[in-house]
Amino acid sequence: MLQNFGFTQYESQVYEVLSSSDQALDAATVVKYSHVPKSKVYEVLQRLEEKGLILTSFHEKKKLYTALPIEMTIKKLTAEFEDHIEQLRNHKSEIPDADERVWTLKNNHSIHVLMKNLIEKAANEILLTGWNDELTPFVDLLERKQAEGIHVELLSVGEIPVGELDPHTLVPDERHQGLERHKLLIIDGREVLFAGMERDQFQGVHTFSKPLVKFFTEFFYHDVALLEITKKHHETLKKDDDITSILMKLRY
Repeated sequence: MLQNFGFTQYESQVYEVLSSSDQALDAATVVKYSHVPKSKVYEVLQRLEEKGLILTSFHEKKKLYTALPIEMTIKKLTAEFEDHIEQLRNHKSEIPDADERVWTLKNNHSIHVLMKNLIEKAANEILLTGWNDELTPFVDLLERKQAEGIHVELLSVGEIPVGELDPHTLVPDERHQGLERHKLLIIDGREVLFAGMERDQFQGVHTFSKPLVKFFTEFFYHDVALLEITKKHHETLKKDDDITSILMKLRY
């Protein structure tokens, strides 16, 4: 019967012997009547003791064992079963978010619609960078999300009309060699949409891949940090032709 409650055959045999005896028994007597091997009986007795089904005592330097009365055992197992049922009822399991797929899309209108949907569903943070004419249509939505308590960080290539937003603004220099049109949107630190120009058309990728999200987040803050450092030390940097030449090759 105990095996129906998850006890092993040896545990059941030992408990049956102990519960059938009016007296406490030592390990040797348990072995004799339970037919559990002597090499296993101490391990079995210890497990039953840990489960609270037997009581122990010492008499004349000998350890004795007796079983918890049947009625008390039934109440104990019933209480534990009901507790397990309650835990099962309240247990919530979720499939781990491990979507490493990368989706591609080519139509600029589709990219724009997806960006809007992602911004709408943002719950904690929005990181966005791109050219001013591409970002302007999202300004009202971004201001509304910021008013809702969402952290919004914006890096715009070219001046952009904003109200409450405080964007990082890069004024393009005609000497920039690596400054290409792009869009980068990172939502809640878990979802990325990046689009760049290829053959005069935007092509984008969308993913939940954690390594790519981490990469593009660092990519975003790299651009922000580089822009702010360059602006703060502009007068010093422009006097160094080598540094200026390198900066003009960067994408930020």
